[in-house]
Amino acid sequence: MILLSIIIIPLIGLFLISITSTYSINSNANINIFNIDNNIKVIALVTSIITFAISLILLILFDPTTPEYQFTYSFGSSLPFASNYQIGVDGISLYFVVLTTFLFPISFLASWKLESSINNPTNIKFYTSTLLLLEVLLIMVFVVTDLMLFYIFFESVLIPLFLLVGIWGGGPNRVRAAFLLFLFTLIGSLFMLLSILTIAYYAGSTDFEVLNNYIIDTNFQKILWLGVFISMAVKFPLWPLYSWLYRAHAEAPIAGSILLAGIVLKMATYGSLRILLQFLPDASYYFSPFVQTLAVMSVIYASLATLRQTDFKALVAYSSVGHMGIVALGLFSNSIQGVEGSIVLSLAHGLVSPALFMLVGAVLYDRFHTRTIRYYRGVVTYMPVFSVFFFLFSIANAGVPLTGNWIGEVLCLMGSYDMNPIVGTLGSTGIVLSAAYSIWLFNRVTFGSYSKYLNYTTDINRREFNVILPLFILTIILGIMPNIVIDNIDISVSTLLYNIKLYIILILT
Repeated sequence: MILLSIIIIPLIGLFLISITSTYSINSNANINIFNIDNNIKVIALVTSIITFAISLILLILFDPTTPEYQFTYSFGSSLPFASNYQIGVDGISLYFVVLTTFLFPISFLASWKLESSINNPTNIKFYTSTLLLLEVLLIMVFVVTDLMLFYIFFESVLIPLFLLVGIWGGGPNRVRAAFLLFLFTLIGSLFMLLSILTIAYYAGSTDFEVLNNYIIDTNFQKILWLGVFISMAVKFPLWPLYSWLYRAHAEAPIAGSILLAGIVLKMATYGSLRILLQFLPDASYYFSPFVQTLAVMSVIYASLATLRQTDFKALVAYSSVGHMGIVALGLFSNSIQGVEGSIVLSLAHGLVSPALFMLVGAVLYDRFHTRTIRYYRGVVTYMPVFSVFFFLFSIANAGVPLTGNWIGEVLCLMGSYDMNPIVGTLGSTGIVLSAAYSIWLFNRVTFGSYSKYLNYTTDINRREFNVILPLFILTIILGIMPNIVIDNIDISVSTLLYNIKLYIILILT
């Protein structure tokens, strides 16, 4: 019931927001709308905080000594394509659920300044409802134990994301960016749907437990693997399927950027672990050199492209492509340390990248209303606290020791180096390049004489500080004590890879 409550509470919050009355528009509508907006924001924030608190109970009670699903809840056979609709978490999905519930209170606080207008008094109601619906759908992606249901929720996430970018985006190209996000993911996922339907036809079920005991022919696996991988390559995203990402980030509202970087990209990590490595192990081993080649190209190309960016939201978005390329290197390294490193790096990136988007996409943009880097200089003159946080997260993004990014990147690169030293060496160039663009951005924005294009401003306020500080604390904790994550995922990852290696041995013999 603990896991079920994590799903129900956002739905309750969604219901409370939907019944919040809207006053008629009159001469005093400004005051009424303002009060309604605050009530709706408080309901959404409190709901997300309660959900996060319950997910911490989930984390505390989790038993890391077994690879089996825990906190399971069965809904019976009420759905025609799911023989026994069940939800649950194991070591692989646990931290993705916690990361999801953690980032939604951050998203609500980050977008607190969004207000309704006289002509559109339901703006905040629609906005917060969209975010709460997105939270439910994202949680369901990580807790369902049926392949068809995974696909349904994997695709359903697109709808609220499309609305977030297309309606509340901050630029004139937001509709185009929303359609690119929608079409890229939808078209890529059609191939995954064909693979899932084929698996269901031959195995007779899409339940994870049934599929774990069903062995698919090696040559047939390769065809199914390609269908699923196309969808995951778009979500990572890997070269050359990345063009939707930086456009969506640049146009999205701050909550959209936080959730895109923090959670949505991690759906590819989870999907690769749950489908490609678990159910198509021989094909994953066969295509590992191909995936690592694409990952290395993504790391190098995205890092070099980042150095040329003039929009700082696009710069942070391109850096995400490079980091997720390293995650792909670890995932398909066929080693325990590589796979565990990919999970740790995914979690660390889910903390650092949202913080950078908050700093440049909300703190700076709200004050100066431009994302063009060349207009900024000498911000430390009036914003010393901002500059300290900006420095800390810039070097964390570059993967310095004592941060979660460093632990994750080292494990991923060690795993890929053991499989192929050339790939590991080329992938490590991303560390140098990420340091180059991170330090350049920080130095350009922070130091020097104060820019003549910028007006006088104030440092970060209490709300912005409360958004950024938890992200920083968790980044340091993950860097100093990575075993709090690794110990809980080790059994699940080891079981997954042990089954892969055992299966490969059986095939070869």
